[in-house]
Amino acid sequence: MQFIASFVLAALVAAGSALVVPRSSGPATFYDPAGALGACGNPIQNTDFAVALNTADFAGGALCGQNINVNFNGASITVNVQDLCPGCAPGGIDLTESAFAALADTSLGRIDVTWS
Repeated sequence: MQFIASFVLAALVAAGSALVVPRSSGPATFYDPAGALGACGNPIQNTDFAVALNTADFAGGALCGQNINVNFNGASITVNVQDLCPGCAPGGIDLTESAFAALADTSLGRIDVTWS
């Protein structure tokens, strides 16, 4: 099923259609990219509101540069897809530390979020 969804998403991108990211939920963690290039080919700073998507949702880079909304306990932020998180569970995301901190105290390390 995930393969079919990824294939359809890639076909929409190739056709130039607007992307609609389905609502998802899962664990969110954080990392410090320290200016390294993300899987989308752009440098990512720790202060950027950027996100790395799990392998299935990353869809081979189809969502690179797209914004997604992430929600936790009534707080909401907008982050830009810039990286791949191969170790993230299905539905899981990895936020930059500053993005994570806008949702929760980083001492938590992991929070359960919804995003779309």
